[in-house]
Amino acid sequence: MTKKALRRIADALDRMRPAPAAAPDFSQAAAFVWHADPDRLEPVVQVNRVDVGLLIGVDRSRDTLMANTAQFARGLPANNALLWGARGMGKSSLVKAVHGALQVDHPQLKIVEVQREDLPSIGRCLNLLRSAQERFILFCDDLSFGHDDAHYKSLKAVLDGGIEGRPENVVLYATSNRRHLMPRDMIENERSTAISPSEAVEEKVSLSDRFGLWLGFHPCDQDEYLAMIGGYCDAFGIEIDDATLRAEAIEWQATRGSRSGRVAWQYFTDLAGRRGVRIS
Repeated sequence: MTKKALRRIADALDRMRPAPAAAPDFSQAAAFVWHADPDRLEPVVQVNRVDVGLLIGVDRSRDTLMANTAQFARGLPANNALLWGARGMGKSSLVKAVHGALQVDHPQLKIVEVQREDLPSIGRCLNLLRSAQERFILFCDDLSFGHDDAHYKSLKAVLDGGIEGRPENVVLYATSNRRHLMPRDMIENERSTAISPSEAVEEKVSLSDRFGLWLGFHPCDQDEYLAMIGGYCDAFGIEIDDATLRAEAIEWQATRGSRSGRVAWQYFTDLAGRRGVRIS
């Protein structure tokens, strides 16, 4: 095949290639969701979140993340953050609540949610955000990696930034049930079977080290669980005597077999429904 023919084929393929995604009007919403194939940032008019004041039992993590995000919103240096730990203890709720609290005074602060399965396209998302005037929290919820999972390599584009560096107007917040983003049994298995155990999982485990902030979330005790529900009742004006609330809430957690912020909210949702109180 001649060079001329090859050039015609290359030109034809270029014409068939989808045009680069256009940056949306970031003033139309405070939150966006990144979608790939085709690439687009879809605005979210109503964000599903709770007021930061309703998050009880996570004071230290709340204050640390709030301070880090406030620095970022003001154009100052800020760290990427990994929120890890027990299920249902408010990791993703805290990220969205902090953004909501600060966005009032910093309308240029936006949040962009990226699904784990779309991580391979994250470089293209960053290219859209890099040239914008706004500042972006790139949010990846429930992040973890399994055996032979190469998605973590795409995440390094955000954490390390490659030759261009991470965009100055982007910070990454991720949540995970796992401190090192991969199952402990997988770490131990690779260490025991690898020729060089110390290097077998270093690449994946070291990914979590690239987050400047590690915020741990641990299971709540019964007093914290009851305090969460009490806080919801106060916020939404539901009156219930302490003995009844305690008995119902403990029975609710027993039927669920667990105790967490999520279970507390689920009981409160049931209580509000029985009392005819709207909470949305």
